[in-house]
Amino acid sequence: MFQIKKLLGGTLSLRDHNAQISKTCTMIKASNKMAKLGIPKIEAIV
Repeated sequence: MFQIKKLLGGTLSLRDHNAQISKTCTMIKASNKMAKLGIPKIEAIV
């Protein structure tokens, strides 16, 4: 989590609540994409 905060910015400095929510959603989507990149694709060989 530290690496994600460091990469995307660790604080929400926006005063508008809606802007904070949209920035948080963007950070979550970006971290989910990075997590998916780290998961190897497994295919069953029959």
